[in-house]
Amino acid sequence: MKVEVWSDFACPFCYIGKRRLEEALSQFEHGEKVEVEFRSFELDPNAKVDIGYDVYDYLSTKYGMSRQQAISNNVQLTEQAKTLGLDYHFDTMILTNTFDAHQLTHFAAKYGKREEMAERLFKAYFTDSKHLGQKETLADLAAELGLDRVEALKALEEGAYKQEVRSDEQEAGELGVRGVPFFVIDRKYAVSGAQPSEVFLQAVTKAWDESKPLTVIGGEGETNAADEACADGVCAPNSNN
Repeated sequence: MKVEVWSDFACPFCYIGKRRLEEALSQFEHGEKVEVEFRSFELDPNAKVDIGYDVYDYLSTKYGMSRQQAISNNVQLTEQAKTLGLDYHFDTMILTNTFDAHQLTHFAAKYGKREEMAERLFKAYFTDSKHLGQKETLADLAAELGLDRVEALKALEEGAYKQEVRSDEQEAGELGVRGVPFFVIDRKYAVSGAQPSEVFLQAVTKAWDESKPLTVIGGEGETNAADEACADGVCAPNSNN
């Protein structure tokens, strides 16, 4: 089974959704047979690499709320993240363009470390207050996972995985993805948003049951007909783009 996850590293609900999916898979009987693939999605493709304001001013402008309301909302979000073992630091978060961070995941995929890279990027942004728009910083993160720093930096500087990022984003549009996180399970079911782990568990269980082969009824060597076993049957993008 394959679960594709469209997400952005600047999306707090994407990190939460990732953890809830992991919780569900840890409870799923066939969890070890599920492949999770992270796909690229930029909430704000036009964002600058260096932004001269913090997340509270950004939210105030985007949603028309007061700065204090933005702070209060993020306090609640921080508490929600804590229940999943995540440590958010909005006060020191560095807003930036995430395109190169997405390129880095495709580079890591070349060495079978795409999911590890995605996890490290989320932590770097929300917990460690790293500047994910800086290529040098991203190369350092790649090196932390045992990847070649020089090769990673060169790939970012040359835009070696630009087309892969754009392809993911184009496919998201074709699937009707309007916000992230967005989870696609075996191209049969989709889960939108950071839903409770129970929702993910229900979805993967249903998809798994429906993918079972025919079950033969009767003794070995008999020619009884077979019955197919089956189950019973968000962060929004910048509106200015």
